[in-house]
Amino acid sequence: MQPTLVAVAHGSRDPRALHAVSALLERVRELRPRLQVRLGHIELAEPLLDDTLAALGGPGEAVLVPLLLGRGHHVKHDLPAAAARAPHLRVRVAAPLAPHPLLVEALRDRLLEAGWTPGTAAVLAAAGSRDPDSAADTRRTAALLSERLGGVPVVPAYASAAAPTVPEALRALTARGHHRIAVASYFTAPGHFSGRCAEAAPGPAADPLGAHPALARLVLHRYDAALAAPLGPTGHRELATARAAGFVRIARIVGVSG
Repeated sequence: MQPTLVAVAHGSRDPRALHAVSALLERVRELRPRLQVRLGHIELAEPLLDDTLAALGGPGEAVLVPLLLGRGHHVKHDLPAAAARAPHLRVRVAAPLAPHPLLVEALRDRLLEAGWTPGTAAVLAAAGSRDPDSAADTRRTAALLSERLGGVPVVPAYASAAAPTVPEALRALTARGHHRIAVASYFTAPGHFSGRCAEAAPGPAADPLGAHPALARLVLHRYDAALAAPLGPTGHRELATARAAGFVRIARIVGVSG
């Protein structure tokens, strides 16, 4: 039997978030019906990741696929720590969803659905992180999205923990002569931060990525890439005890950018 795919969402008190993530995982199951797919949250919503891993029983294998968009604290520390708390499983931790062309495809489609038109600049509105790797992933995604939109400016902006904010990015684009600006939602599901970013938009505001078909394909791509990467004899314990440089190395093995 293939290792269980455990999709790891951040978690939100907004009930729409669980609905969106559940719909995404239904698409994943449709694409690969024989694969066991489970959901675990880092915080704020049930089931929590520890409970999901405990319910799998053992011995067994699982791949944690973060429904997160950068190499921040949750991916580098929380997921390996959760794996270490599940000694009955051999656990691999996949790369986060971004950056990747499939993610950019979903971002573009959501902008088009919101009314984006060619030539319109955009702000890529993200949650934000103090981790420089996470910020680098957001900037890379903004650059890829700009290419996909025909070269229009796409400026990354953040709801917390980093600068610029969405209003600051909007003002900067306006000062550069862009008078119609869209906001792309760099969130997998609705929640407090995504709503706050959308409210700041003076023009089209895209919905979160949700159950976009390209996102479902990307979840499986991350799962497959993690399985293809070598796993040491100590299994998930290796991931749990690695230093920060080790987490970056692991992420690169499973294909952060491809």
